[in-house]
Amino acid sequence: LLVVLFELSLLSCVVFAGEFLVGTGIYDITGPCAQVNFMGMAQPKQTGHGIHNRLRSRAFIFTEDVPDRTSDNTVCFVSVDTGMGSDIITARVIDRLQELIPEEICTIENTSISGTHTHSGPAGFLQYILYQFTSLGWVEETASTFVEGIAQSIYRAYSNLQSASVYTNSGLLYGSNINRSPTSYLENPQEERDRYADQGDTDKEMLLLKLVADDGKELGMLNWFAVHGTSMNNTNVLISGDNKGYASYLAERYFNGPDVLPGKGDFVAAFASTNLGDVSPNTDGAKCTDTGLPCEPYTSTCHGNNMICIASGPGKDMFESTEIIGKKQFDFALDLYEDATEKINGSISYRHSFIDMSKQEVTLDNGDTAKTCDAALGYSFAAGTTDGPGSSLFQQGTTSGNPFWDWVKDFIDEPTKQQTECQAPKPILLNTGDLTQPYLWDPVTVPISVLQIGNLFILNTPCEFTTMAGRRLREAVHNVLSDAGINDAMVTIAGLTNSYVHYVTTFEEYQAQRYEAASTLYGPHTLQAYIQNFERITRDLLRGESSVTDAAPSDLSDEQVSFLPPVILDRTELFQKFGGVRKQPKGQYSPGEVVNVSFNSANPRNNQRIEETYLTIDKLGPDSKTWTTVFVDGDWNTKYVWELASESGVSYAHITWSIPEDQESGQYRVCHYGTRKLPFEEGEALLSYVVRLFSWNGASYAAACLLELSSLFSFSSPDVATSSEYKDFMGCSKTFNVKNVDSASTSKSDWWAVSPLKASLWK
Repeated sequence: LLVVLFELSLLSCVVFAGEFLVGTGIYDITGPCAQVNFMGMAQPKQTGHGIHNRLRSRAFIFTEDVPDRTSDNTVCFVSVDTGMGSDIITARVIDRLQELIPEEICTIENTSISGTHTHSGPAGFLQYILYQFTSLGWVEETASTFVEGIAQSIYRAYSNLQSASVYTNSGLLYGSNINRSPTSYLENPQEERDRYADQGDTDKEMLLLKLVADDGKELGMLNWFAVHGTSMNNTNVLISGDNKGYASYLAERYFNGPDVLPGKGDFVAAFASTNLGDVSPNTDGAKCTDTGLPCEPYTSTCHGNNMICIASGPGKDMFESTEIIGKKQFDFALDLYEDATEKINGSISYRHSFIDMSKQEVTLDNGDTAKTCDAALGYSFAAGTTDGPGSSLFQQGTTSGNPFWDWVKDFIDEPTKQQTECQAPKPILLNTGDLTQPYLWDPVTVPISVLQIGNLFILNTPCEFTTMAGRRLREAVHNVLSDAGINDAMVTIAGLTNSYVHYVTTFEEYQAQRYEAASTLYGPHTLQAYIQNFERITRDLLRGESSVTDAAPSDLSDEQVSFLPPVILDRTELFQKFGGVRKQPKGQYSPGEVVNVSFNSANPRNNQRIEETYLTIDKLGPDSKTWTTVFVDGDWNTKYVWELASESGVSYAHITWSIPEDQESGQYRVCHYGTRKLPFEEGEALLSYVVRLFSWNGASYAAACLLELSSLFSFSSPDVATSSEYKDFMGCSKTFNVKNVDSASTSKSDWWAVSPLKASLWK
């Protein structure tokens, strides 16, 4: 009784503490958009070839408006358009913040960096071998951009701190997600499933925060809704924030106004991830591509072949599907935002722990104890999902091995009998927890935390909880809060936060061993381990006690390897110049048509143009002299496609603009901006350059470059042979008219048929 009274006294302080200071910030984190593998689908051929829309980091700082403000009464939440969080990225961000911010306000313990789970962003930012195979190792070009962009977004939020109110609203959004492993969901008890009959086998709730300054200025919105970032499938090669990135784009354009370019406005809108593990945006479901019939439900195969069992929809292609699912989230969020009147008051606090997930002892419902396991992936992991199939040699739902793959597994690392029994019924394919060469293959220690903003509690997990796993976690924390007298608590899960350790299923779902279960690294009791640890740190928070923690993950920076080839040089064809137009637009267009322009270009890895753009759509002013930029490469209606035409360094930029139906009549142009790498750096002899060519790409490549070497000096733009290693360039198309006419039609310009790459991108 004394404990309960003590906790209730703490609660009285929590609920009526005072007002908030709130800050919002946004920054570009697009990263390398060419030649770097995309993170998520693990398809080696899915490397970047340009940008559909840019990736952003969106930061929110909540702190108590008190004179002695410290990190103890502050929480920092960041939603990033990346595949997931990363422990090394988080650590580097905190280090960078110590240089940017004069006070310790966002720390490793009170900061949540949560990936939206787009599968169309650059890879190479996780420090463990398993996640580096298709990216050819660590990619510093990606990692450094993520670190700086996330840190800058937090710094902007800190600089914008102001007295503000936080309002909340929630509702059920239907028609925007489906369960991609419905047979696994059915393994859960009927009684438990019946409790969620109104939502079914996916969470439909969107929980939203509305942020309004005391002077009435609308600062931003932050919401959580369960859906995978896989509307863009594994054939996409353009950087994209996927459906959540598009939803953020729509919201920010709505509140900041159409004249404000993407990423430049004050209003920040984050559509964050939650327990999306088994949740797909491809609402037409999984069907056989050869017959159009539904796939076999337990193995997700067609005639035994998993590669032709693909989920898609609701649009006619992945671009339209992304648009539809993103707009559904935006429309629903806007309704919630406009009706948000429930004000959050109270204290701000947090608790954080690092936990060794391989050594957790859990208590089961019947009172027995069990343990988690060293990390391992099962056979079905290699099969992939209906959102993106993996290898044709595997199927989902596999609960037993075969002699050949067991031999391959044992050759890499043979699991012990104890490990095999611990992971059962998962047939182990990769025993990653025992693999340490050349460095760790999977994390051992992972971060978890709970952030409190009044009666809102955000559970930060480094993984993808399935629908029912997330429901059980939220319910367990709700019970802890209710026991402490907090009966109006709102609990949400922020997924893919601060690190990444694949999936978490329920014990029952684990028995079916579909993709999500095979990817539950630490065995069948992983969920219970997370539940007990979140219960523990939530109680610590309520009691004002510090949380026990294991050691932080090791920094493996010095051990990282990278085999991504560097950019050697850029060049043009004879008598051409960088930025020169290869394909001019027509003289006149109507709204609804597509403008296509091609330029001589250079490798975009030379300059990621962070907070800038590779393209502009400009409108001529009334004075017939002044150009105003109306769209950039961060806009939905533009595409920047980079094509490497020759291994000797010749490349092209193909820019498309889908003219909006309401576009003003007038004169327009398309401009392209780039940076080229010169043949050799200052002080580097020509002979050294030739040696580098031979040593990197072999005699055939070097010979081709040498044959064209004279053109580099004689026929390219005059400043090629300058002493600087890089040189900016730009080029603009001729002026064309956009005129509102009734007979608008979409036109596919003939240049799309020039190469298979461009034809596939059009599809």
